[in-house]
Amino acid sequence: MTTLDQALDTAMKLSHEQKQMLIEILWKRQIEERRDEIATNAREAIRAFHAGELKTETIDALLARLHASVGDGDAE
Repeated sequence: MTTLDQALDTAMKLSHEQKQMLIEILWKRQIEERRDEIATNAREAIRAFHAGELKTETIDALLARLHASVGDGDAE
C-alpha cells in the first residue's frame, strides 16, 4: 500500500499542469464519494421509515428537540 508521503513525493514530480489535473480529479472524486454516502444514508432512512422504525413528528416538536439538544442559544 502506498503511504501518503509516497503519494505526495510522486505527485510533486508531476508538471504544474498535471498537478492541477490531479487536484481537480481528487476534488471531483471526493465530491462523488460524498454524494454516494449521502445517497446510501437516504436509502437507509427511507427503508427504516417504511419499516416503521422511525416516527414522524411535527416541525414544532423537531425544533423544540433540536433547541433542547444545543441549549437555548442565549449564551452567545
